[in-house]
Amino acid sequence: MKVPRIFSLLGFASLFALFLSDSVQAENTVTLYTQRHYEFDEKLHEEFTEKTGIKVEVVKATADELIARLEQEGENSPADLFMTADAGGLDRASKAGLLAAMPASLLESVPDRLHDPESLWTAITQRARVLAYSKDRVKASDLSTYEDLADAKWKGRLSIRSSSNIYNQSLMTTIIEANDAETAEAWAKAVRGNMARPPQGSDRDQIRAVAAGLADVALVNTYYVGLLENSSEKKDRDAASAVSIFFPNQDGRGAHVNISGVGLLKSSKNREAAAKLIEFLLSPETQAQYPNATYEYPVVDGVAWSEIQERWGKFKADEVPLKVLGERNAEAVRLFNKAGWE
Repeated sequence: MKVPRIFSLLGFASLFALFLSDSVQAENTVTLYTQRHYEFDEKLHEEFTEKTGIKVEVVKATADELIARLEQEGENSPADLFMTADAGGLDRASKAGLLAAMPASLLESVPDRLHDPESLWTAITQRARVLAYSKDRVKASDLSTYEDLADAKWKGRLSIRSSSNIYNQSLMTTIIEANDAETAEAWAKAVRGNMARPPQGSDRDQIRAVAAGLADVALVNTYYVGLLENSSEKKDRDAASAVSIFFPNQDGRGAHVNISGVGLLKSSKNREAAAKLIEFLLSPETQAQYPNATYEYPVVDGVAWSEIQERWGKFKADEVPLKVLGERNAEAVRLFNKAGWE
C-alpha cells in the first residue's frame, strides 16, 4: 500500500525532532564515572546544573572496576569524566590510554605537582594520612614518623584498616620510594604485629577504636576526624574529641598527602560540557566549600582552610610525584601480602 506523502513527511519530521531532542539532551548531560561516594558531591552537581543547565549522570564503583568497564566499553562508552579518591587510579587510567588532554587553561590555578604534566588529570581535593592518637594515653612527643610505627613500643597499640584499602596501599608506595622494598616489607610485617586487633572497618572505625580504648594510635585520613567531629551522632563527636592529630615525618620528607582527582575521557562525546564541570570544581567558590563540607584540603592556592583544619595546624607534605602511587601500587600490594597484613 502506498503511504500518502503527507504522512511520510510527518514521520520524517517526527524522527528528526526526536533526533534533535536526543542531541540537545546529550549536549546538556555529563556522564561521570566516579569512585567518590560523598553526599556533598551530589549537592555540587545540583549547583552545577542550576548554574549551567548541564545535568550530571553518575556511575559509582571502585577505580579498578570503572577502569575495567571503560576498557570494555571502548569508544562506545557513555562516560565523559573519570573521578577517583586516589592518585594511583588516575595514573592507571592514564597508562591504559583512557584519558584525553583537557584544556591547559583549566589547570592554571592548580600547582604543577597536583596535575598531570600532559593535562590528562588534575586533583580536585587533597587529604593527608596521619596519626590519630589518644589524648589520655599518648603524648605528641611519643610520635615521629610512619616508620616509627614498626617500633616494639607500639606492640598491641595500633589500629589500622586492611591492606586492601587504597589509602594504605598508596602510603606503602611512598615508604617503598623513600626507603626500599626490603625495608618496606619489614615495616609492614612489624606494624601488622603491633596492631591491637586484626585489620577491620573504615578509618572512622579506627578512630572509634582509639576512643574506646581498644588501641592508642590509628592511621587515618584527616577528613574522617572532621566528619566525626561534625557528625549528628553524639557518639561520633565524642570519638573525635578523644583523639588528637599528628602529622608524621615533619623532620624529613613530610606527611603523606593523596588526592581526589578527575580526568577527561577519550570516549567523551561532550567534552565542552565536561570541561565546564572541571572548571566548576576548580573554581574558588567550589574549592572553598570542600574544607567545611568534606574536610578535604583545597587544591587551588589562596583558598582558605576550615576552622578545624587550621586547628590541626600547618604541616609539611611529602612531595613524592603522585605518579609513584600508581606505578608502585602492585609492588605495595605484593609486599603487604608477603608481610601477612590482611
